[in-house]
Amino acid sequence: MMLSVMVMSTGATSFTDEDKVSDNYAEAVEVLTGMGVIKGDDNNAFRPQDSITRAEVSTLIYRAATADVGNTHPGLTAGANLFTDVSEDDWFAGYVNYCADAEYVKGYEDNTFRAANDVTGYEVLAMILRAVGYDKNNEFTGLSWTIQVASTATKLGMLKNLDDSVSLAAPATREVVAELIFRAIEPGVDTVHYSPAAGEYRSDRDGSLGQQKFDLASKPDADVWGRPNVKWYKANTSTVYATIEQAAAYTTNVK
Repeated sequence: MMLSVMVMSTGATSFTDEDKVSDNYAEAVEVLTGMGVIKGDDNNAFRPQDSITRAEVSTLIYRAATADVGNTHPGLTAGANLFTDVSEDDWFAGYVNYCADAEYVKGYEDNTFRAANDVTGYEVLAMILRAVGYDKNNEFTGLSWTIQVASTATKLGMLKNLDDSVSLAAPATREVVAELIFRAIEPGVDTVHYSPAAGEYRSDRDGSLGQQKFDLASKPDADVWGRPNVKWYKANTSTVYATIEQAAAYTTNVK
């Protein structure tokens, strides 16, 4: 039996269009959905190939960075008045203002946020990397900020699964955003702090955002027939976020 690199998701996702999620990003979508970071629209659809707005990405990053997947606390920052085009009554106000106050997201020179604008892959990477602890030395500012963002993400292995057709300079699709956020918070990508004296980032040694906020862990497993999978779960509990099955390709006749 030969195991392919493609994964098939089972468990948490129940979107009406889950079959449209690209194989490369199925694991990210499945796990983030099981964690509660990703939610469907009013029709329970994920719309994986659609673009995504700055407000929507801020919401995802808020949940990933705080574990408030029940959305119980955004009202505390809804009236912060950090941007001229974000009012307290906007559904996204609490998420955007929280992320702005934490310096995960930034506005424009005219003090607007432009919540309805699409985001590029570079912009998503900058936002989630700031939540991990980067950009404390303002390396994501200036003419070469996209190079710095891509370099940091590459070093952390966050781009390893991206399809060759993906341009980080183009508006990012919802499934690509899920992939980038997932790779930034999975075990192995520790949160960091900047040491001015050393001029470098150092690991906080508390693990990743996913480990710190969701007790995120994974382990190889198998179903009752011995078919291999990877189980993503909440450490030291029976809570399973998602089970990712590997697709098995048989090369000989079997019974």
